[in-house]
Amino acid sequence: MKLTQLLLAGSLAWFCSTPAHAYAIYDSPHHTQHTQTGQASWYGRQFAGRRTANGERFDPNAMTAAHRTLPIGTIVRVTDPETSRSVLVRINDRGPYVGNRVIDLSERAATRLGIRHAGTKTVVIRVASSNLHAP
Repeated sequence: MKLTQLLLAGSLAWFCSTPAHAYAIYDSPHHTQHTQTGQASWYGRQFAGRRTANGERFDPNAMTAAHRTLPIGTIVRVTDPETSRSVLVRINDRGPYVGNRVIDLSERAATRLGIRHAGTKTVVIRVASSNLHAP
């Protein structure tokens, strides 16, 4: 048990300290079947520096998101079905706990997806990877 916790902590530290462009996202047959459609919202600068569910500090400029049930560290593709724009984000927090929302995106992710000004938008969430792999 101790070794597993140590390996998990080391992987998380590596993941958080490595630039996003250095990751290789591999589809996992076990998890790629998980898709969800629902309302996305975003949270930004007012939460900057607060601890997320995984213990890191929230950065509104990071490509991260909060989800109620997906494992922390899971990489998901969030797609706006109206525009077909999509972004990859890493789940690092829990939530949202407002209404029927299914994911809270960081400000940067919402901006790149093109939903920041709308506030909320219907999106499709698809698990890209729940495993961390080095390129």
